[in-house]
Amino acid sequence: MAMLNTLLKVIDDEKLKMDKDMIRLAFDFADEAHQGQLRKSGEPYVVHPLETAITLAKLHLDQETIIAGLLHDVPEETSVTLSDIEKNFGQNAAQLVEGITKLGKLKYRGIERYIENLRKMFVAMAADIRVIFIKFADRLHNLRTLDALEEPKRERIARETLEIYAPIANRLGVWQLKGELEDLSFKHLYPQEFEDLKKRLDANFSERRDMLSSMKHEITKAMKKENIPIVEISGRTKDLWSLYKKLQIRNNELERIYDIVALRIVVPTVADCYKTLGVIHNKWLPMPNRLKDYIAQPKPNGYQSLHTTIFCAKGKTVEIQIRTPEMHRTSEIGIAAHWHYDEKGSIKFDKKLEWVQELTRWQQELRDHKTFLDSLKIDVFQDRIFVFTPKGDVIDLPENSTSIDFAYHIHTKIGDMAAGARINNQIASLDTALKSGDMVEIITDKNRKGPSLDWLKFVKTRAARDKIKANAPRGIWQTIKGLRKK
Repeated sequence: MAMLNTLLKVIDDEKLKMDKDMIRLAFDFADEAHQGQLRKSGEPYVVHPLETAITLAKLHLDQETIIAGLLHDVPEETSVTLSDIEKNFGQNAAQLVEGITKLGKLKYRGIERYIENLRKMFVAMAADIRVIFIKFADRLHNLRTLDALEEPKRERIARETLEIYAPIANRLGVWQLKGELEDLSFKHLYPQEFEDLKKRLDANFSERRDMLSSMKHEITKAMKKENIPIVEISGRTKDLWSLYKKLQIRNNELERIYDIVALRIVVPTVADCYKTLGVIHNKWLPMPNRLKDYIAQPKPNGYQSLHTTIFCAKGKTVEIQIRTPEMHRTSEIGIAAHWHYDEKGSIKFDKKLEWVQELTRWQQELRDHKTFLDSLKIDVFQDRIFVFTPKGDVIDLPENSTSIDFAYHIHTKIGDMAAGARINNQIASLDTALKSGDMVEIITDKNRKGPSLDWLKFVKTRAARDKIKANAPRGIWQTIKGLRKK
């Protein structure tokens, strides 16, 4: 199969040290096991594990993990057993496949099962972090082929990815995966918002393309004059889901987002990073309070870089990111850049993975489900909260969202008729900020004529704000708009 050659080429291109004959054997084993099976898209089933393995190779995973990626669906989807895998490819590869099989699918069926599934995932991660990388790669290809599935399943997979997998990829610093996981999920969960934002971003970037090209030329010239070598200089646009979240708290004003486009400058050493920053600030005016030194103070997931935002032509702003090759590799593949292999070929990590070990200790020590979830969100889930309907469905909202945001997320009529809320079975005011793990029930009043304009003072989501404005009693809203015009 031509795609097997693609996998072998990635292994060569990434200079990965592995026995390609074993990779071919694993592919042949998977191909035979999945013989006659087709995916919903109509393509041979073996295409999926092969794509999974290609992603793992791009992340510089080891031979056992790539073999496990090729075989990860064999025990669940065919008559071939884990014993067969162990017999042919060794205990470690079989254990990785078993780890993926045990994780199963994270379906939300109430808070008890939800948290138990989280426990399972983090236990597997702490036992061998490579399991979650296989799950990432598996999920990425599923998202790329999501159009072949019926809508309810598409929505479940996309929401699950945004709520579970993308935050963990972020925590592990794997931006190469995180951005694509989020954007593919965004496309299926909010298709209209996705398309609208994509058009706005494309228009914005096309305006700045010439400016970026000119800046690259000027920076190269200035750095040559200062004898600072450049390894790489390239432009990038912000990921769509990340931009969408920022717009929600910036009143949908694109001009208030200063890192829509960025130039990445990769230089040989840390000293060169700081010299480059001096060159940039000498040539362009830096924006106040936008200098971030993640080299001196790395992010918890190990990310390092210098960030500064500068004013360019016509008042436009551009973020400049300056880093070394090692820092750039870490920014792309996260903790995968920090592992090495001992004499026995076993994978070893540095202390950057202590938080994963802590997750195992937490799940053993904390018997109270809500305490576990509250503790978990501090270290893993950032910027979003996950609250539950009385039926156990998971709703994802921005931090500090209220019961009104929740109500409009469920249905416009529920928002319009909201009269009160029960949070964890306790009566609460509609402006109470929700927390991850809260169980929320909206109390409605069928006689209510519409939403209150006072709600605009505390709602966080754009959807709720727009619906309140649209559905507030017309006379009041028209009076307010008239007064504003005067």
